Amino acid sequence: MTRGSETYDGGAAGAAGTAEAAGPAEVAVTSRGLPTWLDPVAEVARSVRPEQLSRFLPPENGTGRQSAVLILFGEGEKGPELLLMERAGSLRSHAGQLSFPGGALDAADGDPETTGPLRAALREAEEETGLDPSGVQVFGVLPRLYIPVSNFVVTPVLGWWREPSPVGVVDSAETASVFTIPVADLTDPANRVTSVHPRGHTGPAFLAGPALVWGFTAGVIDKILHYAGWERPWDRSRQVPLDWRA
Repeated sequence: MTRGSETYDGGAAGAAGTAEAAGPAEVAVTSRGLPTWLDPVAEVARSVRPEQLSRFLPPENGTGRQSAVLILFGEGEKGPELLLMERAGSLRSHAGQLSFPGGALDAADGDPETTGPLRAALREAEEETGLDPSGVQVFGVLPRLYIPVSNFVVTPVLGWWREPSPVGVVDSAETASVFTIPVADLTDPANRVTSVHPRGHTGPAFLAGPALVWGFTAGVIDKILHYAGWERPWDRSRQVPLDWRA
């Protein structure tokens, strides 16, 4: 996946007159015009290495289901914020977890090695939250990561909510709730904990009101805060079980 300030034409890869050439629209990735507070995150996208983000990296043999998530930054009443959603409790994979909008690539998204993940992230965000993708400026792409439990190879796509649009639950079979969370809440040491999985696994987590952000989503947020220089000292010995509110 190419990173940086570039413009991709999804049809350029196919021969003239083919479905690919007439299919996916142009996708732009640019950091031009971003608010200055997002500059550190754009720099993370340009410089971070996969192993700095996670110890779970895509299998070298190329297996894994290609997917993408949209890490969407907006600006709300309390300043910078992130768009998150709660997955429906009936889903087979990651049920009930708080997550970024996203999902598996479709054939119509195009080449998974170039712009397919960008289109998939925007498409899934629209399908899951009602987001208008035309108001999103994609400004960077993080290295692919891996979720072993679901065999997903995930491309995190960074977006700036340049023109906010109404969001909410589109399909209750997939999504339980959609909300934004201030970055100030995520960096608040009072909201930072280490989650403890029933199997003993531990990882960074965030208290979000009555809910807990943990797993893949919390891990990516944790690394973005750290490498963007936004992280504040917090008590890593403060542990909570996944069912901490039960």
